[in-house]
Amino acid sequence: MSSQQFKSFALINSDSYGLNSGQKLALSSGLLGLLLLVLTAFGVQLVSASIHLSLAIGLLGVGIVYFTRAAYSNKIAGIKNDGVMFSSLTSRGILGWLLGVSLTGFYIVLYFYPTWLGLGINGDPNSGLIALFDPFSLWLNGNAATQWFVYGTLYTFAIIVFGYKFILKYRHNPYQKLRTISVMFFQFGFAFLIPELMSRLNSDTFKLPYYDLKSIWPLNYYNFDKYRVNSFIDAGDVGLALLIFGVASIFVITPILTYKYGKRWYCSWVCGCGGLAETVGDPFRQLSDKSISAWKIERWVIHSVVVFALLMTTAVVYSYLGHDRSSYWLNKSDFLLGVGGLLTFVFGLVMIFKRKEFGKDAIYGAVGYFVIIVTLIGLFVFDQNDQLFIFKSTELRKTYGFLIGSVFSGVIGTGFYPIFGSRVWCRFGCPMAAVLGFQQRLFSRFRITTNGGQCISCGNCSSYCEMGIDVRSYAQKGENIVRSSCVGCGVCSAVCPRGVLKLENDHHKGRINPTQVLLGNDVDLMDLMNQR
Repeated sequence: MSSQQFKSFALINSDSYGLNSGQKLALSSGLLGLLLLVLTAFGVQLVSASIHLSLAIGLLGVGIVYFTRAAYSNKIAGIKNDGVMFSSLTSRGILGWLLGVSLTGFYIVLYFYPTWLGLGINGDPNSGLIALFDPFSLWLNGNAATQWFVYGTLYTFAIIVFGYKFILKYRHNPYQKLRTISVMFFQFGFAFLIPELMSRLNSDTFKLPYYDLKSIWPLNYYNFDKYRVNSFIDAGDVGLALLIFGVASIFVITPILTYKYGKRWYCSWVCGCGGLAETVGDPFRQLSDKSISAWKIERWVIHSVVVFALLMTTAVVYSYLGHDRSSYWLNKSDFLLGVGGLLTFVFGLVMIFKRKEFGKDAIYGAVGYFVIIVTLIGLFVFDQNDQLFIFKSTELRKTYGFLIGSVFSGVIGTGFYPIFGSRVWCRFGCPMAAVLGFQQRLFSRFRITTNGGQCISCGNCSSYCEMGIDVRSYAQKGENIVRSSCVGCGVCSAVCPRGVLKLENDHHKGRINPTQVLLGNDVDLMDLMNQR
């Protein structure tokens, strides 16, 4: 064997994690493409906008694709996380902090200071980076680019090219390839292409709001604002169908799919936020906090967001309804009674039939239920002059949109990948994830089964769980994982060297199985085995 084929027999090789020549060329291509994009922010455009954009995106895409091929294609199939704990970029080193600060800064500018990127206001034409996307935007939707079009284009591009990287890295695992192809498809088709084409169909007599068909309340907290409801109704049968679809997604489609597949059908197969976290954020998944304190904070924060979203939406809808039953088929009092009745029905069923399974979470649910009901009563009793109790609906909506929709999901949720891990938003802030997690815990057939006898306590599963679940503690006890926060990504199973973990959809009996045997309690072993 030549020295070029194998440089060292040492177990710890100082250059094991260096870049090969193919990766260096690919990195140069990607950085050059990124430089072309950055130059436009300073007013530098080498050629026409369409050619400049194509060249920049092309160099970026080629760089990422060939970097991936140089890193993985010549190696045997299997998880390749070589050096991830030692790299400055992926272990909160100086490169990681620089990347995190840079991404966060870009999101802050994009969300709050788009004119710095060249957005034209008061009829002025675009300039800088946003003007670079004008030809593409005009070709796709017939309008000049906005900061959100730039964001959507780059977002979709990132999921597609880094999705290819993810597929090549996990090519030994059919489930990982399938779900990655799924999120790439839904992001490109449903989140980007279809809404842009729908926008192109708008005219003076027909207008639909920009609508991502897979974005479901409470994630799209704005969908029941008065202006959107009116725009759906004004668009005729098509708009009404979309409005009905939005309502059906909440009460019919989502529960059925969660019952059959768990929350993974959305969080790991469809959602763009999850898609970006799984593809672009994959190198940072091991940075998620696994401590008990983080879990406690997670449960309080994410369920507080759900309560906030529910109250905000209720207040907004309530604000544009009337009191007169003869003028409104749904009036203010009936709406509040309907919301309160639905919550009471769901909460009552949980407390009667599932209180034992929820444990302490049932207490947290009681607190949230109490807050919502008291607020609804306050709306009904104190709203004499259409001035909402405690908050006006517009103020509540703006507060939620700024704190949750912009700062949490946009800036912190993605900009902090290199610092806090890839699913900060999904874990701590996404109200959709919380609602689906409640359904998953309550009645889903999904669980991750464990074979405790085969577990060697290597810790791979816990290390690479981006939702902060200590998977190993479940595997060591042979206990099924039915956590509300689990998004069913399956990476814990993929990195397990012993095949201990398996994603399953099965009947409910024995789904939640605290392992009395390993805890030393006196149980009938044969009866326990028969139950499984």
